[in-house]
Amino acid sequence: MKIGLQIVWFNWGSLPIRDTLIQVGQRAEAAGFNSLWSLDHFFQMEGAGRVEDPMLEAYTTLGFLAGVTQKITLGTLVTGVVYRHPGALIKTVSTLDVLSGGRAWLGIGAAWYEREARALGLPFPPLTERFEQLEETLQIAHQMWVGDVLPYHGKHFQLAETLDQPRPLQKPHPRIMVGGAGEKKTLRMVAQYADACNFDGGLGTDGLQHKLAVLRGHCDAIGRNYDEIEKTVVTGANLVPGGRTAADIVDYCKSLREVGIDHVMFNMTNLHELTPIDIFGDQIIPAVAGL
Repeated sequence: MKIGLQIVWFNWGSLPIRDTLIQVGQRAEAAGFNSLWSLDHFFQMEGAGRVEDPMLEAYTTLGFLAGVTQKITLGTLVTGVVYRHPGALIKTVSTLDVLSGGRAWLGIGAAWYEREARALGLPFPPLTERFEQLEETLQIAHQMWVGDVLPYHGKHFQLAETLDQPRPLQKPHPRIMVGGAGEKKTLRMVAQYADACNFDGGLGTDGLQHKLAVLRGHCDAIGRNYDEIEKTVVTGANLVPGGRTAADIVDYCKSLREVGIDHVMFNMTNLHELTPIDIFGDQIIPAVAGL
């Protein structure tokens, strides 16, 4: 089983954001985390903190982390489709892949945080339209990454030339992960376009088992090999006195693996203290590596 680290909070008190971020990235890589993920938000999420709390732009952050690490894979969990034009987004991920040495993910979803979009003057159409834009963006990604310089004519997006040079280093392309659990649209798009899906751990093992069964049904309907798709979950790990222990997290990972999850991304409020990263490296990652 793979273990990833999601950075959700940047309110690190008196610690400088830049220097602490370097330490987090390098410590995570040394601990054996497979992946490192940034939120794609411009404001802190309501419910995770105050909207005024520090929040870094995702792709600048990932590019910075690419420069201070060597092996760990890098992506957004997940990009809101309405925040960047698809042609520019795919070019951005291609650039990250080239400069990171082939470590980029395209994590993408239909977007949900209306407040930040309205506040910054970003488009935020109705949900049905956002799903249409998500599908067109996935189609554009595949067309650009195939390497054919052709027009793309969709309902929402029109590209005269899908030129993308230099090409990404990963073959056939950077891995695509679609986030969300919607059974009719999201999981159908995972089956049709993606290399990975991402679910909220709050679904529980029964809920995850159900969603994976729905995904399998979509794969069967289009002739896609279900086993090709990496199944991922994002959740929290409160490694503090009185909170979850390393043994608790190992048991949790085992329960996820039993229902078919391949990759778990953890976030931690006290990430900046670095000790929780070391606990993962010493006690958790080795224990679940063979699952």
